[in-house]
Amino acid sequence: MVASGLVLIDKPTDWTSHDVVAKVRKAVGTKKVGHAGTLDPLATGLLVLGIESGTKLLTFLVGADKTYLATIRLGVSTVSDDSQSEVLETANQQALAAVDEAQIQQEIDKLTGVIQQRPSSVSAIKVDGKRAYDLVRSGEEVELKSREVTVSAFELVSSSRSPEGFIDLEVRVDCSSGTYIRALARDLGQALGVGGHITALRRTRVGSFDVAKANQITDLENLSLTPLAQAASDLFPTVNLSDEQVTDLIHGKRLSDVGEQSGLIAGLSGSGELVAVLEPVGSGLKSVVVFQGEQR
Repeated sequence: MVASGLVLIDKPTDWTSHDVVAKVRKAVGTKKVGHAGTLDPLATGLLVLGIESGTKLLTFLVGADKTYLATIRLGVSTVSDDSQSEVLETANQQALAAVDEAQIQQEIDKLTGVIQQRPSSVSAIKVDGKRAYDLVRSGEEVELKSREVTVSAFELVSSSRSPEGFIDLEVRVDCSSGTYIRALARDLGQALGVGGHITALRRTRVGSFDVAKANQITDLENLSLTPLAQAASDLFPTVNLSDEQVTDLIHGKRLSDVGEQSGLIAGLSGSGELVAVLEPVGSGLKSVVVFQGEQR
């Protein structure tokens, strides 16, 4: 039987998230593999996969905060806000020469915090039941509605000028789920009057999971899997359950009189296995997802 848990993969560039899932399915010998959020083919970095019952944990990761490293090129705007599509406009050298680091930092500061962001038109967001990127590729003009996102950190790591006069920025972004780094590049370029897009993007963190501990797609024979109990403990506070409480949860009963609790909790058995993800109800707990008997 295939073990259940989470697998961290460092996705290479030009691979789709589906490519990675298909490769891991073949490597571990099960079709029950899913991911906790796509990465564009251009992007590299952390892709969190669930194996077997580990797929039940993915729903708790979809909305997790994320960290990205990106290269933003100022001076060129593109259809997709990255380097994978045609150029819309190129800034003149005079406009680029007028942009200095103080101006860049000022506009970065304006894009930090709780902001309204219009997602990139070439995205997986659905419009009338169709993916926005499919509509754009078919020749339709798509402008998605702005939505609230949180950019908790937008750090300018370094900047340089290319031989052509373009400005290349190395940035680090901590943000809420649903934030488009491509849109940040676009909006930064627009604010500076020269346009902008990303030329490189790397996701380094999803929630508490870091790319430093990820598996390489070229070395799946030595795949490292994070067991259910450990993965859940990385996501939530834990509570140790008695045998009686484990039985109650398996039979759909709530736990009563467990004291004040807040947020989701991972319930572990006496042997350290993940029994369920729990949520507070009054002074008790009820199961959101049950895992007992699905550890291996």
